[in-house]
Amino acid sequence: MTTLIKPFRGLRPTPEHANDVAAPPYDVLNTVEARERATGKPMSFLHISKPEIDLPVDTDPYAPEVYAKGAENLNKLVNESVLIRDDEPRYYAYRLRMGNHEQTGLVCAGSVADYDTNRIRKHEFTRPQKEDDRVRQITALKAQTGPVLLTYRSSDAVKQILDSVTAEAAPLYDLVADDGIGHTIWLIDNPAQIEQLTNTFDAMEALYIADGHHRSASASRVAAAINEEGGHQEALDADHNYFLCVAFPHDEMQILDYNRVIKDLNGLSVEDLIAKISEKFIVTPSTQPAKPGKPEQFGMYTNGCWYQLDIRPELVPNDDPVGSLDVSLLQDNIINPLLGIENPRTDNRIDFVGGIRGLGELEKRVNSGEMAVAFALFPTRMEALMAVADANEVMPPKSTWFEPKLADGLVSHVID
Repeated sequence: MTTLIKPFRGLRPTPEHANDVAAPPYDVLNTVEARERATGKPMSFLHISKPEIDLPVDTDPYAPEVYAKGAENLNKLVNESVLIRDDEPRYYAYRLRMGNHEQTGLVCAGSVADYDTNRIRKHEFTRPQKEDDRVRQITALKAQTGPVLLTYRSSDAVKQILDSVTAEAAPLYDLVADDGIGHTIWLIDNPAQIEQLTNTFDAMEALYIADGHHRSASASRVAAAINEEGGHQEALDADHNYFLCVAFPHDEMQILDYNRVIKDLNGLSVEDLIAKISEKFIVTPSTQPAKPGKPEQFGMYTNGCWYQLDIRPELVPNDDPVGSLDVSLLQDNIINPLLGIENPRTDNRIDFVGGIRGLGELEKRVNSGEMAVAFALFPTRMEALMAVADANEVMPPKSTWFEPKLADGLVSHVID
């Protein structure tokens, strides 16, 4: 029998090695940064998730020897008993802490079949090269090592179990990473709790991918290839037909703003730009950084000055889950028609700045002369993300910036 999620035999570090193994997600560091972070840390999971750091500097990160090196490094940690695999299928509670923010989720295996039928819902396009990379990595390692970040509409039944586990059991790991993010993981091995979690999730209408579209898409491709090659179509509950996930309730997730900086004013003067914006927005000069305090409000910084922009309500298409997003309102009313950037995915005149860097980063990029104007946005709401996914639509690029990030290496999913 297949279910939306299931427990699995986690591959994880022994408690004494958890600090040494835990690493940032593979896709938040480039090769140079990963090499620096892993220097002097032979157990760091970066040797598995970014194995090109152990090969000559000019190595193509997509070369076959990179994936082979990752498998070699993983096997080494297993053979040295730095990583161990649980004897029985388990769930794991995972708590993230960043400053005053805290969220507690469930490490589980999500159904590829339900991903394929859109019960595990998407909101982003994927890029073939990045998918191909993850397919090769999963195939070489025979494991999924980068968890997909999922969310679900909050459930009292799930919360009750996670609260009980985290209050009563000693954690497997409780560590603070180099970036100050806290990661605490508990083992869930009570059969009644495991069954209740499985059944509760299986009764949900949908799960939603928050971050990890390439990881989930590649897991689906790997499963299809294994099923086709080995005739395993009937073994829908086999490990390769599930993928590594951490699912958090929607009301605990934290999305930060994802801001925009643009190189020029498309031939307009600052005065002309403000006049044209005023046709659709109420423009209010601000003596301090104009951080938006609600949806449909924006900050703009140009020529040393901040402005608060409030879009006129009649311009918000409330029956359109994509068009009503703040990123769409900005794109459709200013960035495209006034600044001439039709496709923000491909136009090199626009760049994106994660809100964790603060509005000071926007001022810095403009004041340096590198950029001419910056826009600050209110963070996308989880309800808006789920509405887009429910409508089988796609979010505009760079709509969400989730913090804090999950760590790689604390629990992996073996698929052999």
